[in-house]
Amino acid sequence: MSSLSIHFPRQVGAIHPLLLASLVVAFLVGAPIVGVLSNLLIGGADGAGESGASTMVHLWDTVLPEYLFNSFVIAAIVAVLGSIIGVGCAWLVAAFDFPGKRIFEWALVLPLAMPAYVVAYAYTDFLQFSGPVQSSLRALFGWQPHAYWFPQIRSVGGAGVLFALVLYPYIYLLARNAFLERSPRMLDAARTLGVGPWRAFFSVSLPLARPAAAAGIALALMETLADYGAVAYFGVPTLTTGIYKSWYAFSDRTAAAQIAAVLLITVTVLMLLEQKSRGRARYYAAGGRTSGQLTRPLPSRQGWLAALFCAVPVLAGFLLPLLILVRLIVREDTLALGTRYFSLVQNSVTLGGVTALLAVLICVLLAYAARVSKSRLQAACNRVVTMGYAVPGAVIAVGILIPLSRLDDWTSARGATFMLAGSLVALIYAYLVRFLAVSYHGVQAGLVKITPAMDASARSLGHGLGSMLLRVHAPLLWRSVLTGGLLVFVDVIKELPATLTIRPFNFDTLAVITHQLASDERLGEAALPALTIVLIATIPVIILARAIAKGDS
Repeated sequence: MSSLSIHFPRQVGAIHPLLLASLVVAFLVGAPIVGVLSNLLIGGADGAGESGASTMVHLWDTVLPEYLFNSFVIAAIVAVLGSIIGVGCAWLVAAFDFPGKRIFEWALVLPLAMPAYVVAYAYTDFLQFSGPVQSSLRALFGWQPHAYWFPQIRSVGGAGVLFALVLYPYIYLLARNAFLERSPRMLDAARTLGVGPWRAFFSVSLPLARPAAAAGIALALMETLADYGAVAYFGVPTLTTGIYKSWYAFSDRTAAAQIAAVLLITVTVLMLLEQKSRGRARYYAAGGRTSGQLTRPLPSRQGWLAALFCAVPVLAGFLLPLLILVRLIVREDTLALGTRYFSLVQNSVTLGGVTALLAVLICVLLAYAARVSKSRLQAACNRVVTMGYAVPGAVIAVGILIPLSRLDDWTSARGATFMLAGSLVALIYAYLVRFLAVSYHGVQAGLVKITPAMDASARSLGHGLGSMLLRVHAPLLWRSVLTGGLLVFVDVIKELPATLTIRPFNFDTLAVITHQLASDERLGEAALPALTIVLIATIPVIILARAIAKGDS
C-alpha cells in the first residue's frame, strides 16, 4: 500500500514558499505597529507643525513621568506578587502531596477566565464605601463614616494586586511544566549531599525553572502594560490610558504614538534585561518528564498550609469575583435573557472561534517554517509576529484603521462599495496582530519537543515537508495546537480596547456592553454580560487546566 506523500515545492524563484508566507504574515502583523511608530519622527497630524522630538520633550515635561512611574509600580507589583503566587503554587503541586492537590492543579488556572476589568468592577462594588465589606465593618464596630482608614482598591497598588491575581496563571503554567520536567536524578543527587527541600528548591529546581518562569512573567507584564479597562475604571494614569487620552480626548496622533513607543521600549528593555542577566548560563533538565518522578507527602500541618497558600489565589482571583457578580445580578434583578443578549453571546463566540482557528493555522505555518529553514530572516519574521502582544489593542486598532481608511477612500473614488475600516475583517485582523504570539509560543513549544531524528527518519522514507507535517508532527503536535487555540479564544472573548475601537456600527460584544454599563456606574446591569464572559471563558480554561493536570499537554 502506498503511503500518502504531500510535497511542498522547494523554491518559488529564490525564496522558499514557507519563508515567503512568513514574510507576508510578518508584513501584515508589523504594518499597524510601524504605521503608528512612524509618527515619532514626523510633525503632528493636526496642523500644529510640531516635530516628533519636540512632542516627546513636551510629554516628558508634563505627563510622561507620571505615566511611567505608575506603569512601573504596577508592573513591579505584578512581577513580584505574581512570581510568589505562580512559582510557589507550581512548586507545591509539582513536588508535594497535600490535601486538595488534585483540585488545585487545575483550579489555579481558573483566573485566566477572569478579565481584569471584570475583577475591577466586582471588587470596586465589594470594597467601596457603600459596599458590603465597609458597611459590615461599620455596623460591627460602630465606626463613623470617614473616622477610619480603609485601603483604596481604586489606586496604583490596588491595580497591581488585581493584575497579579488574574495574571499569575501565566507564570504558574510555565513554571509547573518546568518543575515537572526536571530530572529526578538531580534532586536525588542533592539529597545524597544532605540538601533539604528548601535549599534544593533554590539551588536546583528554581534555576531549572527560571527561563519558563521568566517567560510567564514577561507574558503577565505585557498583559498588564497593555490593559486599558481596569486602569481606566480605577482612574489610574498609565501609559495605556495616556494613549487613549492623547488619541481620543486631544486628537493628538503624534503624542499617542510616542507614548505607545515608550510602552514598546519598556517591555523590550525588560525582556532584554532578563536575558542579559542569564548571560551564557544554560538551564537543562536532562531526562525530561518521567513516570517515576515522585512527590513527597507533606506533614499534616504543612500540608494544610500548602493547601491554604494555593486556595487564596483561586478564591481571590476567581471564586470571590464570581460570587460578587452573582450577588449583583440577584440584588439588582437584572437577569434579562432576550434576543439582544443572545446576539451578544453569538458575536463574542463567533469572533473568538474564527480568530482562534486562523491563529493556529498561521502559527503552525510559522513554527514549521522556522523548524525547516532556521534562517535569520525566518527568525526575524517570527519575532515580528510576536511583537503585537506587547502593544495595546487600541494602538493596533489605530494602526489598522488609518491605512484601511485611506484604502477605502481610494476604492470608493473608483466606485467600490465595500468598506474595510470598521468591518469584521478589520476586527479579526486586529485580534490576530494582538494574539498571534499566544498561539505561536504554544505551537513552537510543541515542535521543539519533537526530536529532529524523527524528521530525518521521515525524509529517509521519502516523506516531503507536507507529508511529514501531517503524518509525523500533527499527531504529536495537536495538544499544543489545541492549547494555543484555546488561549487565543479566551483572550478574544475578554478583549476590550480593539473591539471598542474597530467594531462595526451596531455590532457589540459582551466585553463592549460590560465596559459601557460599568463606565456609567451601572454595575448591576453590567454583572450579567460580565458573568457570561467569565462562564464562556471558563469552559476552555477548565478543559485546558484538566488536560495539563493529567499531563496530556
